[in-house]
Parts: sequence; structure tokens; C-alpha cells
Amino acid sequence: MYFWKALFWLAAIGVFTSSGYLVLLLSAVVSFRRRKAAAWAGDALPGATMMKPLCGMEPRLEENLESFFQQDYPEFEILFGTRDGSDPALRVVERLRARYPRVKVKIVFSGEPDKPNAKVCTLRKMFAEAAHEFVVISDSDVGVGKDYLRRVVAPLHNKQIGLVMCLYRGVPTGGAWSLLEALGMSVEMTAGVLAAAMLGEVDFALGPTMATRREVVESIGGIGVLAEHCADDHELGQLVSKSGRKVVISEEVIDHYVVNRSFAASMRHQKRWMTSTRFSIPTGHASSVLGFAMPFGVLAAAAGWLGGHAELGAALLGWTLLNRMAMSIAVGWGVVRDRRALTYCWLYPLRDLLGFGFWLASYSGDHIEWRGETYRLVAGGRMIRLNSPLVVPAREEESVAAGKENAS
Repeated sequence: MYFWKALFWLAAIGVFTSSGYLVLLLSAVVSFRRRKAAAWAGDALPGATMMKPLCGMEPRLEENLESFFQQDYPEFEILFGTRDGSDPALRVVERLRARYPRVKVKIVFSGEPDKPNAKVCTLRKMFAEAAHEFVVISDSDVGVGKDYLRRVVAPLHNKQIGLVMCLYRGVPTGGAWSLLEALGMSVEMTAGVLAAAMLGEVDFALGPTMATRREVVESIGGIGVLAEHCADDHELGQLVSKSGRKVVISEEVIDHYVVNRSFAASMRHQKRWMTSTRFSIPTGHASSVLGFAMPFGVLAAAAGWLGGHAELGAALLGWTLLNRMAMSIAVGWGVVRDRRALTYCWLYPLRDLLGFGFWLASYSGDHIEWRGETYRLVAGGRMIRLNSPLVVPAREEESVAAGKENAS
């Protein structure tokens, strides 16, 4: 009996901390909505280089890349980077190049990576080819609006700002697991960023978009200093912040497409991300468990029933359900305008439980798989490649078929 009562009060503490987290987030949402967009101070916008590392085909690749060709911006170029000319994504680039002949495009081949993080090895070569001081690094699985480049570059006219990142809404590409992962992107990820911004200076970045200046990157030792880190975006934000410049969140919200449609692919991707976070931000990752609500609600209901507090346990479970639905609406809809976070708010409690499961799984080992290669993570988020390079696959198993459809 005492055991169950102890578990019940432990669960009650978790319900209390997750409730406090919700209050913090509601305050952060109000603060975010009140912000005003930055504008370029001069008469003309500066030239900008957009860098997009590519690796194989994936769902919606052509549509996503095309959104970068359509920017309403006076002077820009797009650099695409791959290991070599055999990458099938280059066929998509060539079609878009023919469709938009006025857009300046460069293709950079990086060869086999000499450091664990292949993407950073590609970016290192791309920086050497960039024509402009203002640089925007973005992933291949994001889609943007026509004013995207204007909005992310604008804050950088302030020399005290060294890096601009974007929040993003997850967009599923098919299937229930894709939907659940997308909800996690829109709600859980956004919530973590907003909470960090409310509690202090932002000293990290989000990989889907990182806008900066060449002199900022050079001042931290060049982009190559990130080549041993798994969470290279987080490390870049850390180094920029330590250099005395600010990392800021843009008002621009972008679409981040979930290319993992199967259960296995989605689970692998989310566990890898959680494991990487555990090594990159060990203290913050450990304390993030207090932000989950549903695990504590379920524990309260079970321990309450077995320990003589059945009604109170049921009430706490009911509250955690409402807590997570409110979080989905306030953050997912109120901040990143994801209509699915509003429509499927009733599903978010399940996503919260899954997120807790990934958090637990992140402590199960130090190995991850990334694009066909196996790595061991060590202190500071660095990674050591354990096997020789394999044939680089598409982003996930079903992406191959999607790529063929796009190419036809």
C-alpha cells in the first residue's frame, strides 16, 4: 500500500510540473504573437546565398526545392551540394534549373566525407563557393513562402545578431505515424524552443533554417568546426552565442515535411534525435521529462486505483489529457499555425506518451544509425563512425518510390 501511495505522490509532482510548463508556454505564446517583424534598414536588400545539401530522393523533394526558386528577392543564388554527380536528387535540380533560368544555381560536389558529419563536410565546400556575405542554410525537406528569404535575412542587418532560425510546423506525407511525428514537430519541438527563449538567451539553432553572415561563421573557426557533431545546428547556435552575438527566432514559420511514413522509420528517426539531444544537452535533456504530462497522469490513475485514491487519480489523468490538448492548440495552432494541431488536439496526448517513450529510449545506448552508417555518440554530442560508408539510401525506404514518381 505504501509503495502505491509513494508512486501516486510522485505522479502528482509530475502533474504539477507539467502544469507549470503549460503556464510558461501560454505566456511564451502571448509574447511570440506580440512580436513585430524585422525589416531591412537600407534601401536595397543585400545579395544572399541559399545552401541546400542533398542526399537522395524523398517525398515532395521537387515541390520543396521549387519553393526556394520562387523567392521574391532581388539578388540570390542557390547552391546544391552532393557527394558526387550520381545523386538522383540532381535530376530534380536540373528540371528546376530549366524551369527558372534566371535563378543563379551552382552544384557543388564534396566527395566522400573526411569527418563523421557528411552534411557539414558538404557545407564546408559550399561555403568556399558562396558569392554573398549573407548565407541561409536549409534542409531539403522544408517548403517556404515567397517572402521567406526577405524575412530571415532582415534581422541580420543588426550586427549584434549572428544567426536567425525559424520555427516550423510538421507536415505529414502519409500515414498515421507520419501524422504523429508531425504533431511532435509542431507542438513538442516548438514548445521546447519557446520555453528556452522565455527562460533565458537562445543559445542554439534549428537545422531546417539557419541564416547568418559569412564573417560570423569565419569568426567561430569556419563551418568545418561542426563536422564531428551530430547536432551540428545546436553546436552552431552555441558557438555563435559564445562569440557574443545573438541567436534570434524569425517570425517566419516554415513547413517541415515528415518523410518517415512507416512505424519503423519514424521510430528510428525520433529515437536518433532524442539520443543526439541527450549527448548534446545532457542536463536539459534529463530535466525535460518534467514537461511531459501523460506519463504522470497514467501513473496517477494506476497508483491511485491501487493505493486507495482512485477518484483523485482519475481526476489527475483527466487533467493531463486537457493539459496536452490545450498545449497542442496553444502552441501548434497559436504559434506555428498548424491546423492539424487544432483538428487533432485529441490525439496529442498519445504523442506526448510516445515522446516520453523516446526520452526513455534515448538512455538505452550510445549508437545511432544515420543514412546507412553507424555512429557512436560521445560527450558533447560528437560522433565516431563505426563502419565504412555504405551505399547512401533515400531518406527512408518508401522515399525511393516517391522519388521515382517525382522524376516521371
